[in-house]
Amino acid sequence: MEMPNQDYQKEYSENSFWDKVKNTLKIAGKEIIVKALTLFYCAQDKDVQLKDKTIIYSALGYFILPIDFIPDTIPLVGFSDDMGALILAYSTIFNNIKQEHKDKAEQKAEALFK
Repeated sequence: MEMPNQDYQKEYSENSFWDKVKNTLKIAGKEIIVKALTLFYCAQDKDVQLKDKTIIYSALGYFILPIDFIPDTIPLVGFSDDMGALILAYSTIFNNIKQEHKDKAEQKAEALFK
């Protein structure tokens, strides 16, 4: 899978990110939500370089976009392309991900899935 195009970055906004997370919790599953949240919190970190934030926001923009390679409405496989984009971004910027980003993501996911 290729890195999401930087054009997807324009699809990203914090409000649309939270809307997508809240509206797809049960469909997307916890693993996808935790990856997305980890990237979100990493992007908020002032220590992360702009080029890495561009990668993160491109992946999150792809996640937010309702029309993508595999429509999210298809049961079981609809989020596989989104997960691929998130994993690719995650592995690319891995050195920027701090334990605090992971912890915040896990805590937020736990609260959302209650």
